[in-house]
Amino acid sequence: MAKRKALDLRNVLVWYNLFQTVFSAWIFYEYLMSGWWGDYNFKCQPVDYSNSPKALRMANICWWYYISKFTEFFDTLFFILRKKTQHVSTLHVIHHGCMPFSVWMGLKFAPGGHSTFFALLNSFVHIVMYFYYMIAAMGPKYQKYIWWKKYLTTFQMVQFVAIFTHQFQLLFRECDYPKGFMVWIGLHGVMFLFLFSDFYKTKYTRAAQKVKAANGHASASEKEYLTNGKATANGNGVYANGNSNRGACMPVMEDEVETTIQTNGHLKNGHYKNGYANGGGDHILKEGVISSNEAILNSDTSSSSLHQRKVK
Repeated sequence: MAKRKALDLRNVLVWYNLFQTVFSAWIFYEYLMSGWWGDYNFKCQPVDYSNSPKALRMANICWWYYISKFTEFFDTLFFILRKKTQHVSTLHVIHHGCMPFSVWMGLKFAPGGHSTFFALLNSFVHIVMYFYYMIAAMGPKYQKYIWWKKYLTTFQMVQFVAIFTHQFQLLFRECDYPKGFMVWIGLHGVMFLFLFSDFYKTKYTRAAQKVKAANGHASASEKEYLTNGKATANGNGVYANGNSNRGACMPVMEDEVETTIQTNGHLKNGHYKNGYANGGGDHILKEGVISSNEAILNSDTSSSSLHQRKVK
């Protein structure tokens, strides 16, 4: 896609996310009916390796959950086709890269039992998540219905806490379940919690790091330095060529949710961008906005402020 125009996949994304929502709902239902709705024990649940109808039903839905990890590869494909490569972040790559292998191990050696709680909970989260992205892909007039975007990430983090808590309880309780696989899934919960919490901080706590402009000045504790078109906060890089954890994990219509940004130092809708081409900065200044090429550091160290020229 390097020399091609970004594709407009709005309708495709609506139908794709609708499919994933329904698919996830069915998987969640099957996990409930295969054991988690009344039959399974949340404290310790061995794998039923028999050929009983319920054991085979559980093995079957484990297989379909495994297949879903491959249908989710379309998330990455759509990012690339829409030239939203900044969303193919560390979080995204690790998440989609390791899940097929990990779920295959579960399907191969433990198609049921204790660790399928991970798939049960994850399927429920995916119902909510893909429904959100379906609404987001439908356009700006529907965005008023998805004000809960921030809470979706919180929901995902709560999921991972529940997962590793449920898994690691077997470290202190005797249970006829493969402990190696229990630890493996539990560590997934810990790893994803850190990745998603890092994304949360990058995405939603930037308000505390943003320039609070008052008459075109920012205080020393909140100032951001612009160096060669790249933003740093207190000397630490925030975005550099898109290598951040800002990217959402799934194909949200980010260009619809957030104001469109232009490159080469030009402004649009109160945003500036140059050197943010992959990073996606969105700083808004009360008294005016500047391009990164027009930011200059004040030589007056006593004021420790970032002087910024307004764009007329």
